[in-house]
Amino acid sequence: MSELTDIINALEVKFAKLVQKLNKLEAENKELKHHLSLAQEEIQQNENQLDDIYKKYESLQLANSLLGSEEGRKNTKLKINSLIREIDTCIAQLTK
Repeated sequence: MSELTDIINALEVKFAKLVQKLNKLEAENKELKHHLSLAQEEIQQNENQLDDIYKKYESLQLANSLLGSEEGRKNTKLKINSLIREIDTCIAQLTK
C-alpha cells in the first residue's frame, strides 16, 4: 500500500511541476504575443514613413526634372500626360 502511495505522491509532484511549467509557458506566450504586436505596429509605422519618404522623393524628382536637362523635361511631360490620361479615365468612369 505504501508503494501505491509513493507512486501517487510522485505523480502529484510531477503534475504540480507540469502545471508550473504550463503557467510559465503561458506567461511567456503572452509576453511574446505582446512583443509581436509591438513589432507589427513598428513595422506598420515604418512602412507609412517609407511611403511618405517615397512620395517626397517623387516630388523632388519632378521638381528637379522641371529645373534640369532636356531629358528631365521630357520625363516630366510624359508624367503629366500620364496623369492627364488617368484623370480623363476617372472622369469618364464618373459620367457613366
